[in-house]
Parts: sequence; structure tokens; C-alpha cells
Amino acid sequence: MNKLSLLGIGCALLLFFSCGSRKETCELDSDILSQDLDLEVVRLEQEFFDAETQEDFQYLLEKYPEFTKIYLQADLYNSIDSLTSDLLEIHQDSAMQVLNDSVQTVYQDFSDVEEELKNAFKYIRHYFPDFQVPKVYTFVSGFNSDLVVTEELIVIGLDYFLPASHSFQPELPRYMAERYEKAYIVPMIVTAISSRYNQTKPADNTMLAEMIYYGKSYHFTKAILPCTSDQFIIGYTPNQIAESFANEEYIWAHFVENELLYETNPFEIRKYMGEAPFTDAISTVAPGRLGRWLGWNIVDDYVFNQEVTLPELMQNKNAEEIFRQSGYRPRPPA
Repeated sequence: MNKLSLLGIGCALLLFFSCGSRKETCELDSDILSQDLDLEVVRLEQEFFDAETQEDFQYLLEKYPEFTKIYLQADLYNSIDSLTSDLLEIHQDSAMQVLNDSVQTVYQDFSDVEEELKNAFKYIRHYFPDFQVPKVYTFVSGFNSDLVVTEELIVIGLDYFLPASHSFQPELPRYMAERYEKAYIVPMIVTAISSRYNQTKPADNTMLAEMIYYGKSYHFTKAILPCTSDQFIIGYTPNQIAESFANEEYIWAHFVENELLYETNPFEIRKYMGEAPFTDAISTVAPGRLGRWLGWNIVDDYVFNQEVTLPELMQNKNAEEIFRQSGYRPRPPA
């Protein structure tokens, strides 16, 4: 692609950003929600900050063995005594006490997140009957861990999800930190769970394969959380979503003219798929991770045009097939 063409697309992005967004629908299935499902949520940070002695921590470690083994990685310590000693020191630290107080103020009531998570698990089990409901813990990690998601347990580091206006913030770039608020908790968890169903071809290291992988992941999350705005699934602001749709033709032209779909250079792929405040290879006003967003559109078209179920989509390892059968065409600006 020549410099004039690049300039033309860049100018078009600057001039034609306007309206456009994925149509939002919100219709929870009453039959899915009517199924029985037991969800256990443990506010573990409360119990840990109430502990006053090493014996108290010893009791908690024995009480919650999955948390001790998986999250605290007890096997890495020489002894349980050394772990309990570290925990006592950390949780008696005045800064940690203040951080926990802030978390308890913001998350005094966690029932809305719990209900959303329970509904999400019902949807996952509807599509994937073998899904086992993990035990959920909340915790204050001292900004060491935001989320841990395994088949056995989920740990939510609530200190990561304080409001963006709060004085305590994780050491993340601003454009990423803004995505760490309450509304993002459940979508992040569901997206993480999607990876266990998202089948791929390990030998396929093309840009297209990565685009389709993320597209399947976001499609999964939207299917499980149909009432959740795209904003909280992909982490774009509403304005960024509107601008991306308004410029979908220009974005797609950039990918085609630069022959990016079958690019295998990791550095080049990262420009369009990796975390960044903007996709500067296209425009400084284009949001980052545009390859992921484009992959989502391709996957949505594939599901719509081929009428495949969610399990069928996730089991399909062939990114090339999904792309070819999607019939994808960018939407013209409104």
C-alpha cells in the first residue's frame, strides 16, 4: 500500500467518524434462568482482614484449601508457617488496611455482581451441560492479581475494580485501568471461561487465526451475557464503538490492501491485536486491538449466515473456514 493510500485512509478515519454500533438486544431466556444452580461466593478478604494471629491464618488456609493451593500457591513456600507469617504481615500493614476499607465501602453489597454471575453460569451450562460451577472468592490482593479463573475456583481481586475516580488505582496505563470497574467483572470472567471451549489449530499463527480466536471469544461472551453492552465485553467506550463501525470500510481496506490477514510476523500482529491506546498503523484516533474487533464482526457474520450453534462455533478450529463462510463485508457508513 502506498503512502498516498495510507494518508487517504487516515484522513477518512479523521473526517468520517460518526454514528454506528452493533445493535444491542436484551432478552434473557426465562427457561434458561429457571434452572437450578448453586453458586457459592465467599467474601474472603473480610475473613482475612479479621484474622489477628498466625493461628487464625492457619485456620483459614485449612478452611479454604483450593484458595490456598491455587491462588496463594502454598507449594512454593518452605512451610505453612512461612506463608501464614507473610499473610499476617501483609494484612496488618496500614496501607493494606486502608485499601481494604475502601473496597468494603464500594463493595458493601456484592449481590448485583453475584446475580449477574449466577445468570451467566446458567447460560454457560445451557450451552455446555458439562460446565461445573466454580467456587467464587473475593479478595484484596494489594494490586497483585485482578482475576484468577480456573475450573475449580474464581478469585476476584476487588481492589482492581474500584471506580476509576478512586484514589487507589492499579499500576496500569490509563486506557486499561478504565476497564477495571464493577461492570467489567462478569464479562471478564465469562471471556476467560470461553478459552476452555475455544478450539484452535496451534500450527496456524496467522493474524486471521488470532482475529477469529478473539472474535469467537467475544461472541461467546455476548451470547452468555446478551444484556451486557459491547463496551464491557471488548473494553471500548461507546464513542469508540460508534467510530469503529462508522469506519469499518476503511479499517477493512487497510487490512486487505496491506495483506494483513495472513501475516505471521508477531511484531506486525501485535500492532493490531495487542493492548495499545490506539492502532497507530491505521490512525491515532482508531482504538487499539482493532484486529480483535474486526474478528468479532467476522465471527458474528459467520454465525448468522451459517446458522451454527454456540458449541459448534467454539469447536470449529478452522479460522480460514470461518472467514470464508462468514460472507463478511464491512457495513457502509450510516
